[in-house]
Amino acid sequence: MSAPKRGGDARRRLASPTLAMLPRVADSLSFLYLDMVRVVQDDTGVCAQIQVDPQRTDLVYVPTAALSCLLLGPGVSITTPALTTLARHGTSVVCVGAGGVRAYAGILPDSLTTHWLEQQVTCWSDPAKRLDIAIRMYKRRFKDADLPQNITLEQVRGMEGQRMKAFYKILAEQHGIGRFRRNYRPDQWDSQDPVNLALSAANTCLYGIVHAALLALGLSPALGFVHAGTQHAFVYDIADLYKAETTLPIAFALHNSTNPEQEARRRFREDLRLLRLLPRIVRDVQNLLTPGTNAVNAEAWEGDEEERSERRDTQMVHLWDPKAGVLPAGVNYAAGGA
Repeated sequence: MSAPKRGGDARRRLASPTLAMLPRVADSLSFLYLDMVRVVQDDTGVCAQIQVDPQRTDLVYVPTAALSCLLLGPGVSITTPALTTLARHGTSVVCVGAGGVRAYAGILPDSLTTHWLEQQVTCWSDPAKRLDIAIRMYKRRFKDADLPQNITLEQVRGMEGQRMKAFYKILAEQHGIGRFRRNYRPDQWDSQDPVNLALSAANTCLYGIVHAALLALGLSPALGFVHAGTQHAFVYDIADLYKAETTLPIAFALHNSTNPEQEARRRFREDLRLLRLLPRIVRDVQNLLTPGTNAVNAEAWEGDEEERSERRDTQMVHLWDPKAGVLPAGVNYAAGGA
């Protein structure tokens, strides 16, 4: 009687990730979009149950340790054990709308340091630092363009608008589709042209990847420097840095597609490993928040997973004091000690 129990325990232990099994966030470059399935945890891992017909249910196992982001579309139900496994692997879970359009909410692991969140809040709450980061975000999109040193946010915003108009025109001419106008109308979704449909679908995939990177760093997706008033403001800020080289070319290339949303998601995913996008997002976000500190920024991602975990455990919790600054936790500060 005890043998089956031992076998079941062994399978459950294999399904539970160890520190050595977990990849770095920079190595997890893919996302997975699911809809109309039930996601459960069984003895060997997380799987999606697909009801083919009343007598048949297919199982597709989800490679949780290799995923940076799991996009849950309409019709998906997920169990608590499955969510627990995803959290252990550091996989972000994002709830999205039909066809992967619109991101509604995200779930992040609890084993995160607050270092980068504190950097973000410090910069966001200081008007001068927030303005500096906002302008540097715009400047990054201009590549090697020579911009005035004292340029204002209003001026650079106008220049960015002109740059995007010119870019739309170039892509439209390349693909022979005439004049293009960006039109995101969720209430008139089915009446939109293939380019707009593909762009919205690809952008949502990009938002999922950016969201996953921000959550992996412990940052708040809501505290944006250019965008504001939404729980995904910072996601939109960072995603805008990469649209010209990722989602826009894909969308225009699908101007004749009969299923532009599905093809846009597929092509975007296929391009991710070539672009090495997730490591760039991590580096770019860290550089925006603390410019010129690459050696410090890289520390959290160097070494094996066990070493990084030990650093997180020793640095995660501390005490704040307005005069002394950071004090070690786990110490009795009663007069005379204890």
